[in-house]
Amino acid sequence: MSENVVPLHKHTEQSAVPAAVTTLTVVPEPAAARPVPLWVRSGRAVRRAVTHETTKTAVRAVARHGLYTFNGGRIVARRTWDGRTGARYERMLRAAEAAGNYEVAEEWEERLQRFREARHRRRMDLLHSPLDAAKGVAVGAGMSVGVLVALGVVMAISSGHVTDTITPLAATIDFIAALIRIVQIVWGPAVTIGPFLALLALWAVGSKQQAAPAWAMPDNVRSGEGEPITPSIVVKALRDLGVAALRSAIKEMGDAGASMLGPIRIAGCGVEVDVTLPSGVSTIEVQNRRRKLAENLSRHEHEVFITIPEAARTVRVWIADSGALDEPIGPSPLVTDETMTADYKKGKAPWGQDLRGDAAGLSLYQRHLLITGLSNQGKTAALRALALWLALDRSVQFWIADLKGVGDWGMCDGLATVLIQGPTDDHVIQATEMLERGVEEMNRRIQAPPGTEFPPLVLIVDEAQVAFMCPVKDEAGNFYGGSKATSRYFMAARKIHNQGRAVNVLLWQGTQDPTDQNLPKLVREGAHTRASLALGTEQQARMALGDKAVDGGAAPHLLRPGLDKGTVVVASDGITTPKGQASVTVRTHFISTDDAKEIAARARALRDGVTTLRLVDTGPDRDPLADIAAVLGDAPRLKTQEVLKRLSALDSGAYGGWSFIDLKRVLSDAGAEPYKSDGVMVVGAERLARALTNRDTDDSASAES
Repeated sequence: MSENVVPLHKHTEQSAVPAAVTTLTVVPEPAAARPVPLWVRSGRAVRRAVTHETTKTAVRAVARHGLYTFNGGRIVARRTWDGRTGARYERMLRAAEAAGNYEVAEEWEERLQRFREARHRRRMDLLHSPLDAAKGVAVGAGMSVGVLVALGVVMAISSGHVTDTITPLAATIDFIAALIRIVQIVWGPAVTIGPFLALLALWAVGSKQQAAPAWAMPDNVRSGEGEPITPSIVVKALRDLGVAALRSAIKEMGDAGASMLGPIRIAGCGVEVDVTLPSGVSTIEVQNRRRKLAENLSRHEHEVFITIPEAARTVRVWIADSGALDEPIGPSPLVTDETMTADYKKGKAPWGQDLRGDAAGLSLYQRHLLITGLSNQGKTAALRALALWLALDRSVQFWIADLKGVGDWGMCDGLATVLIQGPTDDHVIQATEMLERGVEEMNRRIQAPPGTEFPPLVLIVDEAQVAFMCPVKDEAGNFYGGSKATSRYFMAARKIHNQGRAVNVLLWQGTQDPTDQNLPKLVREGAHTRASLALGTEQQARMALGDKAVDGGAAPHLLRPGLDKGTVVVASDGITTPKGQASVTVRTHFISTDDAKEIAARARALRDGVTTLRLVDTGPDRDPLADIAAVLGDAPRLKTQEVLKRLSALDSGAYGGWSFIDLKRVLSDAGAEPYKSDGVMVVGAERLARALTNRDTDDSASAES
């Protein structure tokens, strides 16, 4: 049975595993090893070539220059059309009507009527011109032939040859024939080259106007970097400002929106343009969109300033060159010119540069000053620069209280009569007493005979907010700080503001981050010159500069903290301010501490020598009144200057820093005030002895009780 079995499959040496299974277990070759189809490689190459930056640049260049030529033709055609028709007048007429300026609209209507009348006369003249031209040609030709024949007759008579009669006429004919030959030679190339020259001219017009879309422009132009300010750019920026009435008015003006603009003038490191707004658009609507306007002009917010000139419905826009305000302005003339001197009455301190790039000088004559700003913005440096310039006038006296106390005013040691440095309550007390002594000096000057001239006395309080915020009370319960009638510092500052200017007693204050608490309203409004560095809010800007300056465009709150260090917005009649504006922005020169020391040394060299009063503690073992009596000895009276010298010799540590003010304070408290004798201030021994006796009697009575 088994022998009859026929095998259905032939046995071979191959594996018994089915073929299908075998194909599933085959590992595919790595992708890198497989050949890439030709069409894939070609596609990738084409894509790389098309998307390569060089290709993009080349395509943009070709498109740009082609569009320059095409749009240049459009511009030339438009100009030709405007020149031959009244389109320009009609456009300006619509623009004036859209702006609500009907007087100007009437003027353009009159101009359009005159243009049409002149054009009509020219067209009527053309009806007669062919006949007149033919007559003119015939008469001219006849006269020319006659002149040539007459000239030939003269030549024939002169030479004796009859043939010379036609010589001039023949020469003229030869000349005309030569011109015809030249034209025949040049005509062919001119016809060939002429169209290319015409295209080149159209390209030049389009290139000058940058008549191409933004995507075809170079990278720096597409990004707005360095983009020149043109009327069309300004109008487009105003149109896209988001003011509906302004956008509608510009749309009605057509492409004559530039009629709103005055001339674009170069102004320092930027340009300036006056914009007359259409009826129904207020200046505040444009001012409040300063950032958007700057972005529309491809500028940063701090590179665009909007002010209000005298003209109604007009804003003045100053646009800086891109990045120009981030460049330094150079050293101060005080540093570079070692021969510079100052004149308190007629001179101006070289403070810096305005945004136009012009030198900004500040007059300090009889002007109280307030400068404020956020911390670390250059307030002390800006204030110190003014003091250093004024110190070069040897007639000016300084009393300085630096309530920061880190040495910013240390170079004034030996230059200022009073120098207080420190942030403690004791330093505030000293600063308050300094201002009160300034009030006494002011009252003394006021009571002097009319016409008496006094040397300038400048009281400087840096970080004045420390004084206003001081919580300490005196023995009578009055606060040193605060803003009430019981505040000693506040009242002294107010008194100096009220009457000090007339007798050259001036108060300069520097303060941080102004508020009603650290800079009371009556004090800040008493300053004739108000300057502000970067601030945090518009409310602070109004406190620093006043409502008028801020409403007129002053915006210290829009300065960039940290980046616009030393840039101040100034409201003062002591600085040159553009007509119609209430403030000016100044980039002040920075004077380093080392340079300030050199300038202070030059100022000291101009003076006879100043003994600076500093915070001095006479010590518990010293009795100033008894020491004064000791140095007087048997003399009935002694000059105050001599008393100071003898006290310093007695104990330089206790009395070396004393000035007349300290001597007067001690004697006045004891009832032995210095007085004048033979025109000089003296200390009287009799008064001093009586004061010592009264003091001893009072001390004994106190001890018994």
